Amino acid sequence: MHPQHVVPGSAIGIIPNPMSGRDIRRLIAQASVFPNTEKASMVLRIIRAAGALGVERVLMSTDKFGIAAGVLREMERLKNAARTQHVRWPEVEFLTLENATETASDTTRYTERIAAECAAAVVLLGGDGTMRAAAPALGDTPMLALSTGTNNAFPIMIEATVAGMAAGLVATGRAPAPARRSKLLHVAVTRSDGTTIRELALVDVCVNSLSDIGSRALWKPDTLRELYCTFAEPHAIGLSSIAGQVLPTSRTAPDGVGVALDPDGVRVLAPIAPGLLEPVGVGRAYPLLPNVPNIVATQTNSLRGTIALDGEREIEFGPNDHVTVTLKHDGPYVIDVPATLAHPSQPHVAPQKMATAGRS
Repeated sequence: MHPQHVVPGSAIGIIPNPMSGRDIRRLIAQASVFPNTEKASMVLRIIRAAGALGVERVLMSTDKFGIAAGVLREMERLKNAARTQHVRWPEVEFLTLENATETASDTTRYTERIAAECAAAVVLLGGDGTMRAAAPALGDTPMLALSTGTNNAFPIMIEATVAGMAAGLVATGRAPAPARRSKLLHVAVTRSDGTTIRELALVDVCVNSLSDIGSRALWKPDTLRELYCTFAEPHAIGLSSIAGQVLPTSRTAPDGVGVALDPDGVRVLAPIAPGLLEPVGVGRAYPLLPNVPNIVATQTNSLRGTIALDGEREIEFGPNDHVTVTLKHDGPYVIDVPATLAHPSQPHVAPQKMATAGRS
């Protein structure tokens, strides 16, 4: 494919999370490792592919762990190397945050800023937690979620080059932006004093009996009580794989899945973390209908514990708290890479005649 003419005003955003893939599951499972040097290499491949598709500008987050610095160094080196007609680097603007915290809030703030300046596409590198932090800030800007985390049920594992191609096609208008929003789980915890905590999850919400947030990750099946999933794929890794074993549900299906977990129920063998297959007792599984609040059994069972969002414990609750989980179709727009690359308007190069050397 030859480089395309630059499309004025076209732009994409790139946010690689330098902290993704660092939780405790590295110690108890064989999770993939994505060093920040590899994340920098992935970003370079995305930028280069987007440039070849005619994207004018790239907005990129900066960090203190060497990803942005590595991208800048390598771009300067390659620009000074021998140039070919197949390489065109877009203009890259490195963004900074005041009072950066190196936490999930940085991902949210970068997403807000890029979505405000670039409404075509934001490519995020991270796991489920990274995507959850970005989702509320995207608005109508589509996301392309690339897997570099521990729990990677939501982001896809695909080569960064073709991800950059897909983002470039959407940004330059050669392929349509996604028209369907993904599903979200809305969690509401109302305390006895009347205050309410509201949170979101892209993949799953798990009610468990662990009484404090601690290391956040969940990997002990005997502590799990209730599981709610936006989708459930049998080949997924993480808690949603439990639902995927008993009631598979696609990302595009209107319903989600609810699972009542019971140590004395039917045992299923689920990959709840990379390399970690555990038998989990399932009482029942049922379709999770959109816009219907599901009441978590806290007061009736005098239950105290925590609520995990996309695999990480975030909220503590007690027996006097009222907890609901509601499935809604108000999540982010998500770019489907294979579908985008297969779109008929994708630019192609006319085939050249075969060489006929040696023929008379």
